[in-house]
Parts: sequence; C-alpha cells; structure tokens
Amino acid sequence: MIRRRIRQLAWFIATVALVLFSVPVMALMDSVGENGIHAHQLHQPPLNLTGRKIAIGQIEIGRPAQFGLDKAGATNRSVRPNRLFFRDAPAEANSLVDSHAARVASILISRDKTLTGVAPEATLYASAVGAESRSEQPEECLAAQTVSLQNGGDVRAINYSFGESLMRDPRDNPVLDGNALLTQCVDWLARTNNVLQVIAGNQGRGGFPIPTDSFNGMIIANSMRVGGEFRKVDYFSLGSEPEVVIGRDPATESNVGPRRSVALLAPGSDIQTLTPNGTAAPADSGTSFATPHVVATVALLQEFGDRSIRQALESKQTPEVSHWGLDARRQEVMKAVLMNSADKLQDQGDGLNLGMTRTVLTQRNRTWLDSDAHQSTRLPLDAQMGTGHLNAFRAYEQFRPGQWRPDQETPAIGWDYRAVSAAPSANTSKYQDYVFADPLQGGSFIAATLTWNRLVELQDRNANGQYDIGETFRDRGLNNLDMYLMRAEDTDSRNRIWASDSQVDSVEHLFHQIPETGRYKIRVVYRDQINEPVQPYALAWWAMPNRG
Repeated sequence: MIRRRIRQLAWFIATVALVLFSVPVMALMDSVGENGIHAHQLHQPPLNLTGRKIAIGQIEIGRPAQFGLDKAGATNRSVRPNRLFFRDAPAEANSLVDSHAARVASILISRDKTLTGVAPEATLYASAVGAESRSEQPEECLAAQTVSLQNGGDVRAINYSFGESLMRDPRDNPVLDGNALLTQCVDWLARTNNVLQVIAGNQGRGGFPIPTDSFNGMIIANSMRVGGEFRKVDYFSLGSEPEVVIGRDPATESNVGPRRSVALLAPGSDIQTLTPNGTAAPADSGTSFATPHVVATVALLQEFGDRSIRQALESKQTPEVSHWGLDARRQEVMKAVLMNSADKLQDQGDGLNLGMTRTVLTQRNRTWLDSDAHQSTRLPLDAQMGTGHLNAFRAYEQFRPGQWRPDQETPAIGWDYRAVSAAPSANTSKYQDYVFADPLQGGSFIAATLTWNRLVELQDRNANGQYDIGETFRDRGLNNLDMYLMRAEDTDSRNRIWASDSQVDSVEHLFHQIPETGRYKIRVVYRDQINEPVQPYALAWWAMPNRG
C-alpha cells in the first residue's frame, strides 16, 4: 500500500513538472516560436519585448470583435483592439464583425496563454471597408488613411490581409503598374505618414493583386513547414511571376516589366488563430496569415527602438554618440532591417552564413544560391521568397547596433537613414561610402539592403492635407539608386566586387561571398534622377569580421 502511494505521488509530481516545463512552449503559436519567426526569444527576459505602447493597424473587409462593443467579443478577453472603425467613422456595435479579421488580429496581438500573438501588448487600430459590393478603392484608401492617423499620427505599420481585383479596377485595360488608386494611396501614406505598409501577396486562386504592385510597401509570401520548421514557399503562394493561376491569365497577377513584388516570406500554412469570441479556430493557410507576423515584428522592434532612444535622452547622449535617434522610427529603416536579416542559408556554426537558422526552399526545392537573384545584379529579389524568411530575433540583432553614419567606420552589423543628391552640395553627396572598421572574413557572406520611396503626391483639391473621396494621386516616378560592394581602397565603382543595380525596383539587395579577407565598403549611389534631386534612403548591412 505504501509503495503504491509512493508510486502515485511520484507520478503526480512528474506530471506537474512536465506541465510546468511545457508551459513556455505551449504559450506561443508554433509560428511564433523556434519553428517559425523566433519571436519568443524577444518576449522573454531580459528583453521582454511585447510591442508595449507601439501602435499598429489593420485594414480588411470586416473587423475583429471588441469586448464591450460586440456580442461576439463578450467572451474574448485575449484579443483587445484599441479602437475600431468603419472606413473613417467609429465602428457600430455588432456590425461588420468578421472571422477572418479576428483571426488575423489574434496573430498580431492575442494575449491568450496557449495562442499568444507576436506582439501581445501592441496597440491595434482596425478599420473595416465594408462589403465588396459597396466599397471600392476610394473607400479602402479612406480606411487606410484613418488608421494611419491614429495614435496622434504615430502608427508604425499597417496590415493589409485583403486586396482588390483588377476586374474591379475602373481604369481602361488595368495592369499592375503601381497606378491603381489603392496602390498609389498605399505608397503615398507610407511616405507622408511614415508608416510601413505590409500587404498579403497573392494566393493560389488569385484575383486580388491590388495593391501588391506597391513600391513603398512590403509584399509577403507564405511559408509552409518542412520537418516541422517553416522554411519552404507554400504551394498556394503565387509569388511575383506565377506560372499557373486557376481561372485566369497569370500575367494579370504579375507586375508590369521585370519588377518583382515579394519582399519577404513568413509563416502562413496551417496557422493557429482565434475566432471573434476567443475560441481556437481550425488551422488555416494563406498569405493573410503570413502578413501579420511581419507587422507585429515591427511592433517588437519599435518597442526596442523607443526604449533605446529614451535611454539615450536620459543619459544626454546625442544620436551621433548613442547611435539612436528618431530615424529609428522610419518605415524605410524597418523595411531594410526586416529584409536584410531574413534567413536564406543555414549557418553551419562557423558564422560564414551570418548565423542564419534555416535554409529556405522555393516551391521546387531550390535555395537562394540557385536563384537568378543571386546570379544577377539586376534582380534584387527572388520571385518567390523575396530576400528570404522572416526571423524576428535576427531582425532585432540587425536593429540593435543602431545607426551609423558614412563618416564613421562602421561595425559589421548596422543601419543608417540618410540621403544622396543628384547635384552634390556641402550637405549632400552623389554617393555615400560605408567603410567597415575591421577586415571581413574571406569566404563569409555579406548581406546589404537599400530601400527608398517612389514619389506619389495627392491631388488635394480642397487643400486640407488629407485624401477625400473623389481626389486622385499623381505618380512622379522612382529615382534610381544603386549599391556596390567594393574594396575599401577603391574609388571607382567600376572596380566593384558585386552590385545590386536594378533599374526598376525601390529596393536593392545583395548577398555575396567575400572573396578574401580584407577591408571592404558598401557604396550607395544616386544613379538617375526622375523626380526630386535629393533622395532619402535606408541601408542595413550584416557582415562577418575576420576571425583572426
């Protein structure tokens, strides 16, 4: 009898210990943890990054439910949006509550103990545009503007898990050239309101490509698990150049010309989410669920950035000394940081692959090294994976060293926000050189990403500074910037080792192997002026110093 009781007690203690040991793993959606974007490392001490006091947005046909406003949200205390709208007006109780929007919101901000979102303490503003039969691109633009103006105009990123069909676009013979009204609106809001626009890429059924032809936003493809880890482009992700689209011409789902759309890959297959009433929903797939992983990662990074800016101010350090200032809030910086820190090739423990955690595969099981983007300087992005797979912890590591000016010898990892000029002056130059302080290791890879904005202007008929129904936008085009990897002592860019010199993209990206141990630099060049003579840009870089 005593032995049996001892065995029962031992079994009970072991069971409790197993449950307690399992809590940290079960407290996160699979896509948020080690098999996904590695955000759990940011949630935990000592960083404790949860998106606290950072505002993000969501635009969809419907909206998530809210406790105290909607019957559907009466039992949902896990997903707590801050404020909800119908286009530019406050949301009405029990109106336009939508399961899809609720599930996307749960990836963004869920506080559920077993299905915790990426940024559970971020402040979410969401607007519903209404049923497709009653809303078109002007109403969608109005909703996007409404969200971007919340929190005193300080919303850091907006999630678009919906899109418009070219069949509903009012232009004659519409194509994906960046000039649909909603696409122009997205690019205008990115630049004027300084908010990163994150847009779901097309999926297998197609039909919703607008605004995936955005220049200033980020288009996200969805990944699926291989061996339990998210690292392969999902079969239902069309990418930039779909070969087959059910029921329509693949050309209608692709950008005009050689410009590719996909910026980044994120988990989007069999994702666990919550319904409007807070219960677990059946796992679902799509780029709709990949996009919020990126938006919420911005909230985590921006919380760290604001913390670093505050610490610098408290210690009375200038941005030049602390390397932290308001440039850390620039949407171009976030875009460059996220894209440059993406996983491509798993590191073997020697650091030569920059500590990357996984080898990412296309639908045909090809790696980045097989990509035409790796072989051609004119193609900065892979058609299916962009620059690779989102890794929130690596994005933090990319962001953490802070901002470094061209007149400083730069560390192996860092970023900058600056400008180049078509007409050099005392304050601006036609090119900027970033010289590494230490020699780089031969045989290692270097990653660098350059981002800047297309210039879209509002035709503001009533001069109120905001978009109103009936107004239009003017596309003033995209200035052409190039980026070169050079030896530190070289001055002529024709002697470059490698380059990213697309003539049509608003991003340049290179991932190249250092030929031999030595001193190197990255050069940013203003190549062709299309609109304004001074062009702001963001640059992020990641290299490996000489191990000797």
